[in-house]
Amino acid sequence: MANSAGKLALDIEQLKKCHKDLEKQKTTAEANLKTATEQLDALKEEARSRYDTDDPAQLKTLLQQMKDENERKRREYQSHPEQIQSRLAEIELQYSSGRKQE
Repeated sequence: MANSAGKLALDIEQLKKCHKDLEKQKTTAEANLKTATEQLDALKEEARSRYDTDDPAQLKTLLQQMKDENERKRREYQSHPEQIQSRLAEIELQYSSGRKQE
């Protein structure tokens, strides 16, 4: 009978430890949830301030529009050096052709 009482005491101690560990996990989870909620609220406020919405679908659409606009500007910018190089090649060709005729 002493063995079963000792075993029971050990089981109770294990349960107490398990309960204490679970309480710590709960407290940590609640703190993490509070922090995450505060961060989400701050990000939503920033989105409303900058983009007049915090709706994820609308923000995704805005992001795609920004990406499209950036790509258009990049292509436009890239065409300028290409045009300059092409014009320089024409001038070099004209210059070298003119020198050969002399």
